[in-house]
Amino acid sequence: MAMSEPFIDPRTEIIDGEAIMMSLRPTLNHNTIITNLALLMGNYLKGKKCRYFTDGVDVHFDEKNREIPDSMIVCNPNIMKPNGIYGAPDLMVEVLSPSTARKDRGDKKELYEKHGVKEYWIIDPVAKSIEVYLLKEGKYNLDNVYTVLPDWDWEQMSEEEKKEVALTLKVSLYDDFIININDVFENVIAY
Repeated sequence: MAMSEPFIDPRTEIIDGEAIMMSLRPTLNHNTIITNLALLMGNYLKGKKCRYFTDGVDVHFDEKNREIPDSMIVCNPNIMKPNGIYGAPDLMVEVLSPSTARKDRGDKKELYEKHGVKEYWIIDPVAKSIEVYLLKEGKYNLDNVYTVLPDWDWEQMSEEEKKEVALTLKVSLYDDFIININDVFENVIAY
């Protein structure tokens, strides 16, 4: 190994030049959500220009910022290289854990916004919710928070209240890319 570059653990992310260790093992629910997304997004994107990637793929924004998101969609083939993505993906997803929630909602959100990621999802496996942020004029705006409702809650709602609940999520990259929120959280274990 050449001594000109320091060794950086592959499970380390870099934000503003600072190396940050990632959680070593994702939880079962984290893995279940990413697997569900892989099936939903992978099936939809089959034969299309955009590609879906899961955890383990480095995103090199610049020399001082490298992330390993939980999942992402990339539509520009020119930024796909054998050892990672070099530029901004179109959609990035982070699944919260107690040790990453602050970073996912703070540093990462700011980084993704700064580098022009068009859509950012923050998934909370405990609340069974997805916060969707869309980039408009260089700033993230909260598009919606999608939440799985327990049957007992749904049954107590009025018809008017039910009309206000978003049970499906439209991915902004395609007009017909609709995901049922329940499918994202299928087989997630309640605590």
